Amino acid sequence: MCRVLVIDDEEDVLNAVRRRLEREGYQVSVAPNSGEGIQRIHDAEKPFDIVVTDMSMEDPEAGLKVLGAAFSRDLFAEVIVMTAYGNVGNAVECMRRGAFDYIEKNSPSVDAYEVLAIKIQQAMERRRRDVRTVAMWERAAHAKEGR
Repeated sequence: MCRVLVIDDEEDVLNAVRRRLEREGYQVSVAPNSGEGIQRIHDAEKPFDIVVTDMSMEDPEAGLKVLGAAFSRDLFAEVIVMTAYGNVGNAVECMRRGAFDYIEKNSPSVDAYEVLAIKIQQAMERRRRDVRTVAMWERAAHAKEGR
C-alpha cells in the first residue's frame, strides 16, 4: 500500500486531501506544519512513498525544506508541492530541486484534489519503476561479482 504524508497548515485543506486520498486507497499521515512534517519524515520506520506539502506555511520556504528532508531520507521520494499562491519562480525552484510536480490549489475551473490524485498515481508509478531498476542493477552487480 502506498504511504502518503500530507503537510499543510490549512486544516480544511489537510482534511480534504486526507479524505480524498484515503478514498483512493492510500495510507495517509498528516502534519499541520513543516516542522512536524519533517520530524515525521525522519522518524518514520519506513520512508513515505509520496510527500505532499504546501509551499508556504510558517515560512515561505517551508515546502523547499520539506523537499530537502524527504530526499535526505529517501532518494526515491516523490514530492508534490501544492500552493495557493503559485508563481513561476517557486515552481521552477521546486522542480529544479527534484519535486515530482507543483500544483496550484486555487486554479479556476480545476479540481485540485482530482489533479493531486492523478499526480500521486503517476508519482507512485515512477517510484516503483525507479526502485525496480535499482534492484535490477543490484542483482546484475551481484551476479557479476559471483562469476
